[in-house]
Amino acid sequence: MTLPSFLPVAQARPVVPPGPRRGVGIGEVRLDGGFWGTLQETNARATIQHCLDWMERLGWLANFDRVAAGATAGVARPGWQFSDSEIYKLLEAIAWELGRAADPVLEKTWDRLVDRVVAAQDDDGYLNTCYGHAGQPGRYTDLSTGHELYCAGHLLQAAVARHRTHGTDRLVEAARRVADHVCAEFGADGRQGICGHPEIEVGLAELGRTLDEPRYTEQARLFVERRGHGTLAPIALLSPAYFQDDVPVREADVWRGHAVRALYLAAGAVDVAVDTGDTGLHAAVERQWSRSVERRTYLTGGMGSRHQDEGFGDDFELPPDRAYCETCAGVASVMVSWRLLLATGDVRYADLVERTFYNVVATSPRTDGQAFFYANPLQQREPGADVRPDAVNPRAEGGVRAPWFDVSCCPTNVARTLASWHTYAAFVEEAPTAPGDEAPASPAGGAVVTLAQYASGDVRVALDGGDVALRVDTAYPVAGTVRVRALEAPDTPVTLRLRVPHWADGATLTGPDGATRPAAPGWVDVPVAGGDEVTLELPVTPRLTAPDPRVDAARGTLAVERGPVVLCLESVDLPDGVALESVRLDAGAGVEEHDDGARVRVVAAGLPDGGTGAPPFASVPPSSDAVPDAPGVASEPFDVPLVPYHRWAERGPSTMRVFVPTT
Repeated sequence: MTLPSFLPVAQARPVVPPGPRRGVGIGEVRLDGGFWGTLQETNARATIQHCLDWMERLGWLANFDRVAAGATAGVARPGWQFSDSEIYKLLEAIAWELGRAADPVLEKTWDRLVDRVVAAQDDDGYLNTCYGHAGQPGRYTDLSTGHELYCAGHLLQAAVARHRTHGTDRLVEAARRVADHVCAEFGADGRQGICGHPEIEVGLAELGRTLDEPRYTEQARLFVERRGHGTLAPIALLSPAYFQDDVPVREADVWRGHAVRALYLAAGAVDVAVDTGDTGLHAAVERQWSRSVERRTYLTGGMGSRHQDEGFGDDFELPPDRAYCETCAGVASVMVSWRLLLATGDVRYADLVERTFYNVVATSPRTDGQAFFYANPLQQREPGADVRPDAVNPRAEGGVRAPWFDVSCCPTNVARTLASWHTYAAFVEEAPTAPGDEAPASPAGGAVVTLAQYASGDVRVALDGGDVALRVDTAYPVAGTVRVRALEAPDTPVTLRLRVPHWADGATLTGPDGATRPAAPGWVDVPVAGGDEVTLELPVTPRLTAPDPRVDAARGTLAVERGPVVLCLESVDLPDGVALESVRLDAGAGVEEHDDGARVRVVAAGLPDGGTGAPPFASVPPSSDAVPDAPGVASEPFDVPLVPYHRWAERGPSTMRVFVPTT
């Protein structure tokens, strides 16, 4: 096989920007169990095949066969116009998985899938099963909703994964032809359009890096610059903001519209900014990140509070029960924050990656890896009852994980993310930190190896002066001890940089000399040599979290977090006859540890039976400033457990809430 000339297979990773920092590669970290290792193995063992089976069953793969055979006329094509992208995301997952662990059976699956995909490509490079063939609409006749360029972008990302883990093959060559076709059609002298769903920007930028083809980067730049001028045809009841086509990217102050689209666009804009040295564009995305995280992001890291457009709401419009928080938006949020982290070294991006990984991405798949959440609300008012256990589910919501959806973008997005999860765990810096970067240069000089996320396993990174081999032992996030042993280090100086999360007040670090010192939130540096051991102690005891008072829908409530994990109260843990909506948290009683969650003291307020036909409000005399108490008599206080939000609904349908009203 032909290997990439500049990127050893062990160092293959999803994002390869220029600059002093590089993420660790697919073969430089090996997880062994623990939270993320278990999820990754379940993904490899069950989820990839599950996705493949469903797409075969529904005829989404057969769409490629019909195009290849010239048999599209007079045939109703199954699947949405963007179903091709699901095959491409699955191919990306397989590519990363094959880079992580050799598997002859999975390699044959790859070959069969690629055969079917490549056979459907037109002579000029165009590849799509919904447009451009007999009995179908013409090419690029519906840029607003056609998703042709969106699908192409996911194909390019799959090819990037394959090239970096294997070398050039038929999919990589097909992707090159697709990219050349896109540049010919949409270049500076071609069509001036953009895709209604961003994604082509990320695909082109990363393929340009992989194949060392600046034309692809330039085309990605053109797409970013064209957006925001109202060129897309409108969709009923949705404004241009839905497409991020209302304000140019470099002029926008916040993310708005469809959350996944906004975040994919932001990721592509970071790629373009880094590759072209466009500091203004980069600053614009950082500005949008800051305001969106401060004002439009849920406690879980979830993004998107509106169902009608799967989009961002206004500032502080964060209703827990109407939260959409699509799983794909969580994946896209990680994509943006990781790129900004590599570009700047700012620890806050790593903090959001952690929050989103644990409370959005990990929440979606069921324990067996064969059912998923699409939307991730922070409150469920009715137990899920309408999810079909072995059929396509038409609704993204439901309160129970579903095996497949009518729009099933989330399962394959989870699959490709988990297959490459460990490449987001650490990064390396060998060049001096650039002026203005947030991560300080190592005081000892030399290389810096940063652990941005914590999981048990082995890290072996090739540096200019020799290899660094680290052993990480931790039960994080259940326990807060992270022990790192430097099994091997070069003679040149090496600094181990550890992240102390923003919530970890009281953390301590024990260095190789055995001395223990406080470790404030942020980055903490320790020079290491072979045989050294460093122990970071993070306080993962439960803590109460209050919402910003401007979040009207959560005023008067509290949430509980334990380390990076958001906890929730499920109805299955309440005594018989106690309704979840009646429960009030006794904040004065504090919060205690309980297994990997917490235990809190609550009372159940008596509630009226209803049925009077009157609105659910109580009258207050005009002369009174009093607010009436909840009707009925409260129960005696009792203790109730809270469980990690990522595990809710694993014990069957339930009602649930993250923010609990206080007494």
